[in-house]
Amino acid sequence: MADAELMTNDERLRRIEAITDAALSGLHVAELLDELLERVRDLLKVDTATILLLDEHTGELVATAAKGLEEEVRRGFRLRVGRGFAGRVAATRAPVTIHDVTPDDVVNPVLLATGVRALLGVPMLVNGDLVGVLHVGSLALRRFGPDDVRLLQLVADRASLAGRARAQVLDRQAALALQRSLLPGRLPDIPGLDLAARYVPGHDLGIGGDWYDVFTLPSGWLGAVIGDVSGHGLPSAVVMGRIRSALRAYALDSDDPAQALTSLDRKIHHFEAGTLTTAVYALITPDRTRVHLSSAGHLPPLLAVPGRPTALVNLTVDRPLGVGRPSATRRNTVLDLPPGAALIFYTDGLIERRTELIDTGIERLADAVRSGPAEALCDHIMATTAEEHPNDDIALLVIRRQPPPD
Repeated sequence: MADAELMTNDERLRRIEAITDAALSGLHVAELLDELLERVRDLLKVDTATILLLDEHTGELVATAAKGLEEEVRRGFRLRVGRGFAGRVAATRAPVTIHDVTPDDVVNPVLLATGVRALLGVPMLVNGDLVGVLHVGSLALRRFGPDDVRLLQLVADRASLAGRARAQVLDRQAALALQRSLLPGRLPDIPGLDLAARYVPGHDLGIGGDWYDVFTLPSGWLGAVIGDVSGHGLPSAVVMGRIRSALRAYALDSDDPAQALTSLDRKIHHFEAGTLTTAVYALITPDRTRVHLSSAGHLPPLLAVPGRPTALVNLTVDRPLGVGRPSATRRNTVLDLPPGAALIFYTDGLIERRTELIDTGIERLADAVRSGPAEALCDHIMATTAEEHPNDDIALLVIRRQPPPD
């Protein structure tokens, strides 16, 4: 009997190893998870098999793939780590078995309605990080043993890599969609002005907290802003999107940059607590001859006037948004924008280097400024000052007043 049992376990191990074979590596992630569940259900002779992946943005486990509990996925079931059976597995990061399921053991109504009597769950980990939970269930009373736990953990280890890959793909898709929706796809055509911009992510998801925006207002003024939300990746981009939209709304109520930033500061303190944001907001007069600016802790723009050295704008810099108490004393700076002059707005990713002072980066940027069309100037700046593989996001915006016709 022992020999027969040993042969059975050896056979089960060979079959479980088939889950990691090269044939499966070519499957789409969703197909791979389905195939894994189908095989584990057959190997362990169970009625249900479910994968719940961790949503890192919400801290919840989300039903992603299931066999025998497909309704759980269709309903989009999710639960907090620590709640219910799967939540216990995730919280302890250790196998959990229940030999006789009761309503006190689970919180998932689909699981209860199915009539599952015995459960075994194991954590899905990658390099010690929780990816999700894999659990199986039996409609009959059953005691899962050490071999069952070991086999299910082998499957979970394979599924963990697929789950992490799936999460990265979804985050990348979400980031790219967000980038397309939040950064202007095309700058507006403004009579008398020449505009150009660049955005280069410093994060592998393709987007972060840096942004720029240009918009016309009913009063005829032109609004332009560049900003930097602390952090990187999708979470910072989501906050950036909300801040960008809020500033547009406040801009409709006031032709005063300092007042708009004051309102934005209050909004960030209330709705985005803990977020630090820097920004420079500029309003260009309808005749395009003057610029009103207010800075919330952001690096001053450069002003390039024909016949003069390129220099930093002598700008009063107030504290960043979301820091301390909301400030009611933000200030404006007003400057002339002569024909042919260009304002260069940028984020710190363009000029900062770990091994040098920031003043060196600003000097390098100023030296890169050339007279001519805004698009050509952007190209030259990026070619001569931006790192090939930046560690931080880069946003660059050039606004040039057209020179008089020859």
